[in-house]
Amino acid sequence: MSNQQDHILIVDDDRDIRGLLADYLEKQGLRCTTAADGREMKAALDKHRVDLIVLDLMMPGDDGLTLCRNLRATHAHANTPILMLTARGEDMDRIIGLEMGADDYLPKPFVPRELYARIRAILRRARALPPNLEASPPGQARELHFAGWRLDTVNRHLIDGAGTVVPLSGAEYRMLGVFLAHPQRVLSRDQLMEFTQGREADVFDRSIDLLVSRLRQRLGDNAREPAIIKTVRNEGYVLSSEVRSIGNLGAEGLQ
Repeated sequence: MSNQQDHILIVDDDRDIRGLLADYLEKQGLRCTTAADGREMKAALDKHRVDLIVLDLMMPGDDGLTLCRNLRATHAHANTPILMLTARGEDMDRIIGLEMGADDYLPKPFVPRELYARIRAILRRARALPPNLEASPPGQARELHFAGWRLDTVNRHLIDGAGTVVPLSGAEYRMLGVFLAHPQRVLSRDQLMEFTQGREADVFDRSIDLLVSRLRQRLGDNAREPAIIKTVRNEGYVLSSEVRSIGNLGAEGLQ
């Protein structure tokens, strides 16, 4: 964990909640900026480097789902972790939030200590990437090539055969990283949950299936007959493609 203060952006239209959460998190050693809506969120992101966004689902104007989707569509914030606050805590809210690119959700009401624990867990997962996905020193893999795609592990970009960059959320990037680190090996849902979210995560089983579904969409993989990430009935998922590691000087090797 870095010694630098992690910077949290809290986006909620309720002034009292923003103040309460910011006061509590700052007492825990975090740096906080608050925003009441999408306009203030954009201004804060233009001005500050942010490590994680706490984003309320129900807000006037652009709601949290719209803001989350817009963030994931921009290269600058495609990987910034997002913790969604949901008022009702219903499964549909959680599913839609995860589909839009949120890394985790927390239903209201909650105690600030639980929010802090979730934030620390998300930041820990975001920084615990497989070794071959960390920024590489000279001579080591900087790109991973598979099935006509390549993953730039320095800039964390997914790039198709035509050179178009496809934005990935932090959760999608970690999930793809796990598959690329274990090609042609069946990974159970439990293993994928452990690799991407950790044992402490309070998630429901469908979150893994949703992440796989989102990755298939990014990769243009047919959901009914996927060719890249295949479903193994009663076992889990497998990346069917071979993976090549490309060094920064062009040296190639099998992963």
